[in-house]
Amino acid sequence: MRVFGWRVLPVPAPPPKAVVLVYPHTSNWDFPIGILARTVMQLRIGWVGKNTLFHWPFGALMRALGGTSIDRSHQQGMVSQLRTEFDRHATFYIVITPEGTRRHTEHWKSGFYHLARELEIPVGLTYIDYARREVAIAEWMRLSGDVEKDLAHIRDVYRGHQGRFPERMGEIRFKDR
Repeated sequence: MRVFGWRVLPVPAPPPKAVVLVYPHTSNWDFPIGILARTVMQLRIGWVGKNTLFHWPFGALMRALGGTSIDRSHQQGMVSQLRTEFDRHATFYIVITPEGTRRHTEHWKSGFYHLARELEIPVGLTYIDYARREVAIAEWMRLSGDVEKDLAHIRDVYRGHQGRFPERMGEIRFKDR
């Protein structure tokens, strides 16, 4: 990464399993930067992608790069689909981009929160900061179950970090129900 002018900060001691939350996600360049960063971090981190990314001719490549296919039309949703993956492995990390898109969004998707709470695993608060040209897992956070308190802490951790297209950065809050 240094060759490209980027740096990857040291990783705090990792737990055996975690949801790795990457924010902000504003550019297609986040993917290759993330793939290179995980190599430097020496963690076998997988990622979640919509099932259409895993069709021919790119499906085999996507899986080789650590991708896990998620069918967004599936009635049981992302949580039940990923629970199976976590149960199959002693050590497992999966990247989720909570915005669910590279465009600006008014709220985050809450699947990562439900998954981490249900499986009682931490969330790796990870950023790709284009202004500083650095990637880091800032911390492994155990969610308390108090959504507003947890989101306030997450906002504090991500404050000041900038995506490639800052105007596309989504609001760090869940949709009102």
